[in-house]
Amino acid sequence: MIDETTYAELAEIAARYPEKRSGLLPMLHLVQSADGRVTPEGIEACAEILDITAAEVSGVATFYTMYKRKPVGDYHVGVCTNTLCAVMGGDLIFDRLKQHLDVGNDETTERRPEDQASITLEHVECNAACDYAPVMMVNWEFMDNMTVQSATQLVDDLRAGTEVGSTRGPRICTWREAERVLAGFPDGLADEGPSAGPASLVGREIARQRGWTAPSSDASGSAPAVAQTKVEAVEQADTSRAETETEQEKADD
Repeated sequence: MIDETTYAELAEIAARYPEKRSGLLPMLHLVQSADGRVTPEGIEACAEILDITAAEVSGVATFYTMYKRKPVGDYHVGVCTNTLCAVMGGDLIFDRLKQHLDVGNDETTERRPEDQASITLEHVECNAACDYAPVMMVNWEFMDNMTVQSATQLVDDLRAGTEVGSTRGPRICTWREAERVLAGFPDGLADEGPSAGPASLVGREIARQRGWTAPSSDASGSAPAVAQTKVEAVEQADTSRAETETEQEKADD
């Protein structure tokens, strides 16, 4: 149910943008933070504030997988099952968690007497963290280099209410709290915990050792002209590639 406070915050989000319709994505995240999912009432509220139809809002809400049409648990646990993570153990982790939690894909655990929290389990596509495969995410925070054992311990800790920290980010908050952050209301945890790890910085270190730098603008300081035709675009790409190869050869010498 969208209360007055949430409605006012939805309007606040819309007012951040020159074209208020641009606020729809964070508005839907705010609906989820309030209702635990994208509800019909939330869709109607967004449509009313943005002066668009409920069908248009629903079309967006059903296009992106981060928007849920059924209730999500206290913690959304996503297991990457894309190629590299799958090969490195993601499929095994996902199968084990389904068995351990007694749920299927995109299902939520029943709250046992001893549980402090519920979990929604979902297999997800590439999390852009292949250097830490296999990767899981809890409420969109990274859990890297997972194993069947560490994944099982992770969900047990979450259900028991034990504080859990992301491997490259802050301590894990609830799913609704995370959705509020995605709506644009900071929780003050942005600088908590580690950020980029060594595996992500290897390329930068190699570039530093070899003296590689990003291409600079021309002598006038202006950016290269934008190609107007496909032929011009190909010529620019060939020139840029040749210049890069020349600089690399000089560095290697």
